[in-house]
Amino acid sequence: MTNSEHRPASSAFPIPSAHVMSQLPTQFFATLVQNVNREIASGHDVINLGQGNPDTPTPPHIIQSLQQSAENPLYHKYSPFRGYAFLKEAAAKRYKEDYNVDLDPETEIAILFGGKTGLVQLPQVLLNPGDVCLVPDPGYPDYWSGVALAQARMSFMPLLQGNAFLPDYEAISADDRQKAKLMFLNYPNNPTSAAAPLSFYEDTVEFAMQHKIVVASDFAYGAIGYDGHRPVSFLQAPGAKEVGVEFYTLSKTYNMAGWRVGFALGNAEIISKINLLQDHIYVSLFGGIQAAAAEALTGPQDCVTSLVARYESRRNAFYDALSDIGWKASKPEGSFFGWLPVPDGYTSAGLTDILLREAKVAVAPGIGFGSHGEGYVRVGLLSDEHRLREAAERIGKLHLFK
Repeated sequence: MTNSEHRPASSAFPIPSAHVMSQLPTQFFATLVQNVNREIASGHDVINLGQGNPDTPTPPHIIQSLQQSAENPLYHKYSPFRGYAFLKEAAAKRYKEDYNVDLDPETEIAILFGGKTGLVQLPQVLLNPGDVCLVPDPGYPDYWSGVALAQARMSFMPLLQGNAFLPDYEAISADDRQKAKLMFLNYPNNPTSAAAPLSFYEDTVEFAMQHKIVVASDFAYGAIGYDGHRPVSFLQAPGAKEVGVEFYTLSKTYNMAGWRVGFALGNAEIISKINLLQDHIYVSLFGGIQAAAAEALTGPQDCVTSLVARYESRRNAFYDALSDIGWKASKPEGSFFGWLPVPDGYTSAGLTDILLREAKVAVAPGIGFGSHGEGYVRVGLLSDEHRLREAAERIGKLHLFK
């Protein structure tokens, strides 16, 4: 073969692109990964605290369940379109035990290909072009993706330290309050690591009812709370199921990020809309994965207790080391992230570049999560305590903190 035969063929005519494709936000995490990989490829030892990928394996009993279930011929066929009843029953059981929330498995739970899928799908089933969606700033960038695909408009709710990184509903303009049809919330929060009290969700339900706004609670880090505090579920607030849904994932609770198992839970009408859209896209998850996911939810939960204890120990070790170098920050209340203020004279992107280039420590710039993320960087507690201390020591040698 000649070299020319290996080249991809050019198109015979211009390939059109849907207008909405040009509206999608830039995936800043992809750029971050490229920069880190470039340093690693150059032979550098990079301590990567910039991503949110759990660093320990899925518990053995869950893996064993998948191994056994994979041999079941039943699961070699198409799964039911909306998933097996036993998995939805397992999710309902976990919510009852952990949060004392009652859910009808058949009508109030939808199985998702990971929580992200549901977060992106929800605007598509609820919003029309030009509709308004209230979005936290800083916040998880994939909220933006779903709104863009729906060709709707975002109105950003600043999350400020002075308000415990909770949105101030009174600060939302009267016009946006009137036009908004959907609102995203996320606690424990990515990226700020703040937690929300039940009273906040009670206020949220009242606000949503008053303005007829659907609430989407992203509860991805719902199992990870510190200092003896279990994170509060939005669905624990009276009336929550009347105005919204919650998204839960097994990615963080059980170190199953690659398994892609999540749920939407709550309002039956919204769940029905999500299921209808998915009927046209998917034929649910592989049955063996559903069986293993049910085992995760209904089996021993000591693995979750141990996981949270591990993150809390890492948090304490890392923040003590940061204090030693003069980097003062409040400890996270939940999630496995830390939200660190940028020293005077630096931007979040500038500090991120310096830490990667000179200390070989990767963090995520706050500006990547929204304009109100400027002035902070996000770190993940996703390395062992030794490496976290080493990261702090490397940063300390740059003498950025007076």
